[in-house]
Amino acid sequence: MGSGRADADHRNALTALVAAIIPLDGLEAGHQSDALDWLRSGAEIYRRVKPATPPKHLIVYAAIVDPAARQCFLISHRKSGLWLPTGGHVDPGEPPQAAARRELREEAGVELPLLAEQPLFISIGITAGNTVQQHTDVALWYGFAGEAGDRFDVDPEEATGGAWFDVPQLAGLACEPQAARFMRKLRALTP
Repeated sequence: MGSGRADADHRNALTALVAAIIPLDGLEAGHQSDALDWLRSGAEIYRRVKPATPPKHLIVYAAIVDPAARQCFLISHRKSGLWLPTGGHVDPGEPPQAAARRELREEAGVELPLLAEQPLFISIGITAGNTVQQHTDVALWYGFAGEAGDRFDVDPEEATGGAWFDVPQLAGLACEPQAARFMRKLRALTP
């Protein structure tokens, strides 16, 4: 199989993955539609040159959550200046779930069970921060099961620390803007 065929197969797999997400609301449906149009356009999917080339690229969040306690673990990300779930850029040809597992190991030093094999949420946002050139991230959100209060070996190159938050705390926090919506969706998906 040639490289072009492998790229087309990978793009088709990503398109199917995104299409299978059941949106929480109109905003997520809009993000899903935008992402599907982008994938079908043939545009470059992966970041090739740091920090922002191409200016729209695929990332994953590996959100550590305790659904029973309705809490999520966020890291205080150095470059963005925000509290974020662990996560990062998907490498060319890398399956998004593998990228989420890799980012979880790199940024939190842990392997945890997935809440679902497929991404639970999709968001698109403009990213800019203290040292980050503005660009657009298409984010696939995976949930990983943790227990509120668990401590993780947060990568000091990526973050100044980490902490658990419940949904009401997210409203007053400088954090990933879609984190509270992800948690609301997770609550709707889990008993």
